[in-house]
Amino acid sequence: MASRGSIWFCMFVVSLIVAISAGESEEKEFVLTLDHSNFTDTVSKHDFIVVEFYAPWCGHCKKLAPEYEKAASILHSHDHPVVLAKIDANEEANKDLATQYEVNGFPTIKILRNGGKSIQEYKGPRDADGIVEYLKKQSGPASVEIKSAEDASNFVGDKKIVIVGVFPKFSGQEFESFIAVAEKLRSDYEFGHTLDAKHLPRGESSVTGPLVRLFKPFDELFVDFKDFNVDALEKFVEESSIPVVTLFNNDPSNHPFVIKFFNSPDAKAMLFTNFSHEAADSFKTKYHETAQQFKGQGIIFLLGDVEASQGAFQYFGVKEDQVPLIIIQTNDGQKYLKAKLEPDHIAPWVKEYQEGKVLPYKKSEPIPEVNNEPVKVVVADSLQDMVINSGKNVLLEFYAPWCGHCKNLAPILEEVAISYQSDPDVVIAKLDATANDIPSDTFDVKGYPTVYLRSASGKLVQYEGDRTKEDIIDFIEKNRDKDKVAQEESPKAKDEL
Repeated sequence: MASRGSIWFCMFVVSLIVAISAGESEEKEFVLTLDHSNFTDTVSKHDFIVVEFYAPWCGHCKKLAPEYEKAASILHSHDHPVVLAKIDANEEANKDLATQYEVNGFPTIKILRNGGKSIQEYKGPRDADGIVEYLKKQSGPASVEIKSAEDASNFVGDKKIVIVGVFPKFSGQEFESFIAVAEKLRSDYEFGHTLDAKHLPRGESSVTGPLVRLFKPFDELFVDFKDFNVDALEKFVEESSIPVVTLFNNDPSNHPFVIKFFNSPDAKAMLFTNFSHEAADSFKTKYHETAQQFKGQGIIFLLGDVEASQGAFQYFGVKEDQVPLIIIQTNDGQKYLKAKLEPDHIAPWVKEYQEGKVLPYKKSEPIPEVNNEPVKVVVADSLQDMVINSGKNVLLEFYAPWCGHCKNLAPILEEVAISYQSDPDVVIAKLDATANDIPSDTFDVKGYPTVYLRSASGKLVQYEGDRTKEDIIDFIEKNRDKDKVAQEESPKAKDEL
């Protein structure tokens, strides 16, 4: 029999192991967890805090979590500690904050400065080391002083856009305006300032300023600007940072400029061709000439290699056998297209577009020849007839074929449709939003599934209830325009018989 002393010792060892294990499992978390109750108070206490808006079900958020935590632990011990926080934006009580901070997808990361008075998008990497380096720069001064040619060489580089202010002294209205623009645009660009233009690798070296010199890895490689009005200076930086022709290929160094291209408010002309084809040089030359011709007229230009553009082809609903083709897309969602064009066709066609002589192009699946299932199929070319001008109450689902929530909703919508089969005034329908253009001024579709009811009189209401047959029918009955027959006997009434 074991002695009482040995039993006590075993119990002590076990309890010690348990305590150690508990200590190991309760590792310190460096990412602050926020919610609606402490968000504003926490943010107001920090001059610089980074907040991730996440959803527990989001795969990208789960992938980011360990990297974000690792970065937080490193930045916690930085000379000037940087605080990283997170908030579950999918939690009902936190959704007002998500709306306030314009969170349209997950994860969304915001940099909040001056107690939350200044808000910027995080536009850096998603790995721990990249997050750390990016936030070190963002938490430091908006513009760094360049004191030597070596400083300038390390700062400017040859694959990025940087903006350098040349000043006779680091004070005065011009310098203050420069710093104000640097603060505003620091998440997109790197800013520096110097007292001596001789340090800079390109441009006139005898100038004393004040002037702003923007260095870029394309076109003329640098450009000077002397207007220190804040709005004018910001516009100069934004416009000078887009190439005359943005290149879209498999070179990752071009990707930041492609993103900037698509974020521009201007109309976007995109020419897709085969870069390895013998006519490629002729297309590039003529396209560049066209871009120069229409520069500053509200339209910007991108040249895409077929090999890198398959995603764009799918998005626009075009085929590779239409190459060479040019597409112009405006910010209101309109698209204009010309396929199988020749190099000499480019400038005249763009001119016709500018003069309003080109009809819009609409991506649409073919109208089904047979459409007799309970849930009717709508495509872009039939949307007007089947929904807008139908004179019926149409419940329309916008879906994506790959969407799991849409797949779960499909049999429920079919049950709803079957309930209404004897009601000629109600139609249950679906539209593949990945294969058809949607009029964005009518339907606001930011995720899948999105469901709208358009009543017979034209009233449009988005469905935001539970995805059950009973709730959907209640929604239809509440918002439809009822005729005498429908009032006498609704599907809900029939189901209850």
